Amino acid sequence: MSTVGLVLEGGGLRGTYTSGVLDAFMEYGIKFPYIIGVSAGICNAVSYISLQKGRSAQINMNHCNDKNYYSFQNFFKTGSIFSEKMLFDLIPHPLYPFDYDTYQKEYQHTKLIAGTTDCVSGKPVYYELNDLRNQYDIVKATSWLPFLSKMVEYDGKKLLDGGASDSIPVKKSMADGNEKNVIVLTQPEGYRKKPSKQDKLAHIVYRKYPNLIDDLVNRYQVYNDTLDHIKKLEAEGKAFVIKPSRALGLGRLEKDPEKIRFAYELGYQDAVKKMEEMKAFLQPEESFTSAK
Repeated sequence: MSTVGLVLEGGGLRGTYTSGVLDAFMEYGIKFPYIIGVSAGICNAVSYISLQKGRSAQINMNHCNDKNYYSFQNFFKTGSIFSEKMLFDLIPHPLYPFDYDTYQKEYQHTKLIAGTTDCVSGKPVYYELNDLRNQYDIVKATSWLPFLSKMVEYDGKKLLDGGASDSIPVKKSMADGNEKNVIVLTQPEGYRKKPSKQDKLAHIVYRKYPNLIDDLVNRYQVYNDTLDHIKKLEAEGKAFVIKPSRALGLGRLEKDPEKIRFAYELGYQDAVKKMEEMKAFLQPEESFTSAK
């Protein structure tokens, strides 16, 4: 029996599309034994595992204009555009209490892997989030954006956004034994990443980290190659892709709550429309759960 992986792309506030997809999965009782993602994909995945429908989307819609959530004021004060206190203290505790107990209970049947980037080697490093109360440094590392965040020192390494080295970690999922994968992307059909306009800045800011520079300069090519690989997997019946059925029209650090709401609702609708097709893709496997 082959196992099934769920692969989640990041994309900052575009990840609200993913939260809509995962909320549809929750409503239909769809669960996976293995989930891997980076950045916003991980932030959405933890609420998916804790069965807190609507939580991720509400955070983004309600706080996209909150300077305490993300702002250049934070960047100038702390060196990181996101507020650690907001993300890892206020949001998961008094504002939108995270259900740690349900997370741990559900984790008995699910594995969550977060991708990060080792700034020294330039290689992706993956961590299992099996004790979230004590692993916020990993969530921070997978989400902390190059140029806009300080490196996260963890596990003897200097880490940043997992998307810098492995934006869509489907190959890691397959290497871990998942012959089939459901992949949630945050860009529509036909999207191709273009070369970065920040190459010169990368050579200045990260001059002591040549392998990270290589990641940032070549990221567009690695990303596009991964999209080509996913197309091949689809043709072979090894991948099922859910992606925006139309352009989301919002940026990585979007400030318009209505655009964010649109992304969420589109993700939910796209997932519902593909639900029966996805179940047919997964049906021979016994390693996912569907309550409907």
